[in-house]
Amino acid sequence: MFEHELTYFKLLAREEHELFHEKYEESIALIQKELGKDYPMLIGDKEVTSDHLFNDISPIDTRIIVARFPSATQEHVIQAIKEAKSVFKEWSRLDYKERVRIVRRAADVMSNSKYELAALLTYENGKNRYEAIADVDEAIDFMRYYAEEMEVNEGYTRVMKSAYPDETCYSVMKPYGVFAVISPFNFPLAITTGMCTAALITGNTVVLKPASDTPLSAFKLCKIMYEAGLPYGALNLVTGSGSIIGNALVASDDVDGIAFTGSKEVGLSIYYTSNAKRPKPVIAEMGGKNPTIVSASADVRKAAEGVARAAFGYSGQKCSACSRVYVHRSIYDRFISELVDYTSTLKVGNPIERDTFLGPLINKAAYEKYAKYSSIAGKECKVLYGAEYVTSNDLRYGYYVKPTIVSDVPKGHEILREELFLPFLAVIVYDEFSDALAMCNDSIYALTAAIYSKNKDEITAFLDGIEAGVVYVNRSRSATTGAMVGSQPFVGWKYSGISGKGTGSKYYLPLFMREQSQTICS
Repeated sequence: MFEHELTYFKLLAREEHELFHEKYEESIALIQKELGKDYPMLIGDKEVTSDHLFNDISPIDTRIIVARFPSATQEHVIQAIKEAKSVFKEWSRLDYKERVRIVRRAADVMSNSKYELAALLTYENGKNRYEAIADVDEAIDFMRYYAEEMEVNEGYTRVMKSAYPDETCYSVMKPYGVFAVISPFNFPLAITTGMCTAALITGNTVVLKPASDTPLSAFKLCKIMYEAGLPYGALNLVTGSGSIIGNALVASDDVDGIAFTGSKEVGLSIYYTSNAKRPKPVIAEMGGKNPTIVSASADVRKAAEGVARAAFGYSGQKCSACSRVYVHRSIYDRFISELVDYTSTLKVGNPIERDTFLGPLINKAAYEKYAKYSSIAGKECKVLYGAEYVTSNDLRYGYYVKPTIVSDVPKGHEILREELFLPFLAVIVYDEFSDALAMCNDSIYALTAAIYSKNKDEITAFLDGIEAGVVYVNRSRSATTGAMVGSQPFVGWKYSGISGKGTGSKYYLPLFMREQSQTICS
């Protein structure tokens, strides 16, 4: 039976959390010795380099080079697709039970190296130790959950009702072929592993293009999959420019499907471009502008803490981050006070340190975007907290900012419309519950949403009327973030997604397959 990895939670329950800190800090020391090395792309059974390398720079401290990777050319992409295509028949015809065994072995390998991977994530994308281990745990969960789903569904072959006595009918789900997987920086192991595993375990082969900010995490995943027994060529890694690699993958007639996590603009471009010549599955999650309602009957402290965790966890760089909160007028002042007080306790600092909550933003572009919206907020809204860089001591070498809370945001303002991917939270007052619900739904995005209320009628109205794929009620650990594989399918509505089916759900794997009806006559 599938069971969540939940490393820190389980150690905490056994009062062994100090063991977690010891192992993480030992792994930080190991990772520090590996920093700055050159790594290849992985194409077929070859390790491929090029004359042009790019630096994988740590957002913790831009003086630190985590790794150097080759910048792929269009020819590299074509070769990777060719390798994936050449292995497809062998891999797709392998008994699904063997594919399941390989994925489960990969999950075990990853579990055995979880602390080193978590330490790498801290250096590569700036997650604190708790967020980093959760990222690794989620990757392991994806592998084990999808393996179980393949078994439960018996490889997605079903006997159908026979229309005539001499016919035996089957529904057989079969892989498409070569999948391009384009993954983001914010969950460089979890999301990348989830998309790759889903494609591979259903019999497809993969060309993986990771975010240029986090290529080493993807490299480690590929090596784990090979160690577990995945044949070379079934998973290929190409690194470098999104415009070169992404465009080549999307335009290729030899790519049969695309799995993508990233922005709405890129996701829609992929969808329309890839389907210009022939229909292809595009499985895309494309961001959010996620609201929370805090009603008059809410536990105000619980709501303030849950909203702050959802808004400022991983510095707001989550598509599920809470960015809008609608608060009833009767508790508005009290909520603001609790929210600002709690937010002021969240330490901004080097994520290696045990008590850090907010680490750095991912790169210079995000840092400059924060400055832009802080300036806009200062002129056009009311800044309640934050809107400042953090530059004390060595933090000046990284991309550190304060969590930011704003109010008095004009209706229709871009701060309420655009996905900023920053630790930026807008607080809006409401009088009637129906108005709050309408404001929540007044967005082109519809990924996650939450409510804090003790009123059963309000909760029912929220669940009936909210337009979002993932919803939470009175959740103290986080208002809108932290969906668990196999428990809370992660699915976007409207412009937040394309398939209408969620990762970590019972409906995800069939997205990577197409149905064939087989009738055998006696």
